[in-house]
Amino acid sequence: MARKHRLTTSQRKDLRQKESQYIQDLQTRTEEYDNSKATYFQDLPISNVVLQGLKEASYVKLTDIQRDAIPVSLKGNDVLGAAKTGSGKTLAFLVPVLEKLFRERWTEYDGLGALIISPTRELAMQIYEVLTKIGTHCSFSAGLVIGGKDVKFESERISKINILIGTPGRILQHMDEAVGLNADNLQMLVLDEADRCLDMGFQKTLDAIVGNLPPSRQTLLFSATQSQSLNDLARLSLTDYKTVGTPSNISSSQSATPDTLQQFYIVVELSDKLDTLFSFIKTHLKSKMIIFLSSSKQVHFVYETFRKLQPGISLMHLHGRQKQRARTETLDKFSRAQQVCLIATDVVARGIDFPAVDWVIQVDCPEDVDTYIHRVGRCARYGKQGKSLIMLTPQEQEAFLKRLHSRKIEPSMLTIKQSKKKSIKPQLQSLLFKDPELKYLGQKAFISYVRSIYIQKDQEVFKFDQLPTEEFANSLGLPGAPRIKMKGMKSVERSKDLKNTPRQLLSLYKTNEDGEVKEKPKEVRTKYDKMFERKNQTVLSQHYLNITKSQAQEDEDEDFMSVKRSDHQLNESDLPQLTLPQSKRSMKKALSRKASLASKGNANKMVFDDEGQAHPVYELEDEEQFHEKGDAKSQTKEFLTKEAQLMADRDVEDKKLAKEKKQEKKRKQLEALRRQMEEEEAEQYSDDEEAQAILATGNLSDDMEDGRDYSDSDVEQPPRKKFAARSERKQDTRQQHEIIEVQEPETIEDLESLTSRLIQQR
Repeated sequence: MARKHRLTTSQRKDLRQKESQYIQDLQTRTEEYDNSKATYFQDLPISNVVLQGLKEASYVKLTDIQRDAIPVSLKGNDVLGAAKTGSGKTLAFLVPVLEKLFRERWTEYDGLGALIISPTRELAMQIYEVLTKIGTHCSFSAGLVIGGKDVKFESERISKINILIGTPGRILQHMDEAVGLNADNLQMLVLDEADRCLDMGFQKTLDAIVGNLPPSRQTLLFSATQSQSLNDLARLSLTDYKTVGTPSNISSSQSATPDTLQQFYIVVELSDKLDTLFSFIKTHLKSKMIIFLSSSKQVHFVYETFRKLQPGISLMHLHGRQKQRARTETLDKFSRAQQVCLIATDVVARGIDFPAVDWVIQVDCPEDVDTYIHRVGRCARYGKQGKSLIMLTPQEQEAFLKRLHSRKIEPSMLTIKQSKKKSIKPQLQSLLFKDPELKYLGQKAFISYVRSIYIQKDQEVFKFDQLPTEEFANSLGLPGAPRIKMKGMKSVERSKDLKNTPRQLLSLYKTNEDGEVKEKPKEVRTKYDKMFERKNQTVLSQHYLNITKSQAQEDEDEDFMSVKRSDHQLNESDLPQLTLPQSKRSMKKALSRKASLASKGNANKMVFDDEGQAHPVYELEDEEQFHEKGDAKSQTKEFLTKEAQLMADRDVEDKKLAKEKKQEKKRKQLEALRRQMEEEEAEQYSDDEEAQAILATGNLSDDMEDGRDYSDSDVEQPPRKKFAARSERKQDTRQQHEIIEVQEPETIEDLESLTSRLIQQR
């Protein structure tokens, strides 16, 4: 085997000089570059290794945002970029990241060079996949850190990563826990979907991340809807930045949605939304569509019920409460499918590139126009055709359409053909009646939707006071509207903060009712503790068990006091005797309310004091109330008279009961004696029947004397009974069989005559 040729010192020196000269030429080309002439990636001043990766990944032609953003980023400026959905913003920041590290001659020993933050796990995975495609010829190491993955596995390798992609919560967790993660040499910070990363849900997390980064870094912000709040930009140290693209909230001459997107809306009552949705799916079975709902509980309920109703198309669901493996598998299956319906929340509304989506259906009105833009951006990407439909209630129609018009979005109104519309309310009621688990999901879906309307900031669009709760509950198949306990706005904001906090970080802290952080208790629950606490999957879940409780003990009233029995040891003596009455009189007495009350006597009403002790009413009565009933002597006399009469009545009843028991006992004894005599007679009768079937031995006088065969010397003769009934039965048996008594034959002639008589008798 030939040895690998090793470079000499002079050769390595020449190679470094050539590389330095090449990088210097790239920098010169970048400063002199005029982006108005660029059409392809090869026209940009980027390195050959990046160009080769782009070419192999089939990225050849530039989009508008890429043509504007990449040259500005290569010059070292901070960028605030905004463009329509599906316009290629991912490559607009990945190419500058690779070029920056290449020109800095970055190696694995230099640590973290670029940090890319995404608001959702799915978008972070998509960015990582694109980076691995175009960076195959680069020598940098890249890593993906998101929730739902093994933290220990990530921590062991994060110290050698040059480009880190992840969600805010998991990145902050590694900054706090991972020993090898050092961001002191960070060159570039990228925020994809920056407006979502900068909102109140990620505010504290993002501020903590930025606090660990050097201020001399380069920062890139990209989104389809961009926020130019000075406070947000100041938090990221953006003072001298360049705005590229066409931000939807700045440009007043162009719509923020793609030109190839056909947008429609329909006006439908809240109680008819599921009927309309099911009818739409039934009439578009050859399409690939995404259905957006406002909460994960609604997604779960609609998916489970529609799956049982079988609309005729493959159904999938995706929301933030699923396990990461299930979310990843759903994304992969939906991307490869052609005729499928995905029911999802806004977790897939931003940045996810699904190929060939035909329809985007918004069942619930989005919270603002930016969310609408991101939702409809899942179709009509990269110049392809697509359609969107939003369902608006009469209360939401006017105000939300006005907000769309202000952003140059003009959806067309559609009318519903009544012949195509099908009502599924009876089927839903039947499903929920048969399946308590579905009923629980329906209750949670109802509560989550009502709460989502309650916490909306835009009160002109979302009118909580005008919600038809009863009609909406009936449309879900529920018998009535569940009770809802509304939280204050402070609790809502705290819930949003906790929702975007990693579960691993939440396990390290314990908060009180005011949201203040307290110390974590000393007890640590290991994975083995959780394993033994896990219930069998065949047993109904704890959520289903909550249905059997009363409305006052539902999870909406968790803060209300409830008493649970701690001593579950029951003695048999404490249990009542569950036996049926023996007589008709007792049964009538047990079933009669009047008779039952009469036997129990005068009930005593008890009153509880402040300490919880029970007392008769008269003990806690006021003096005035006592005198209203009369003086003490008259009340005493009345009480004694009443009790004496009650005791006399009781004595009469007790005597009757004792007499009935005595008679019943005597009757049972006589019945037992009668049964014993009948059994003995039956035994004797069976013995007589067997004796008649025995053949004679030849001595007819002995054999037929009493109709039995006692000639066998081995058989002991039974004793004779003295009952008259037996003798009468014996005579009847003889007459029935016509037994003939003769003398014993002495000669052959006597024997022959006896034989002839027997033959004639037969």
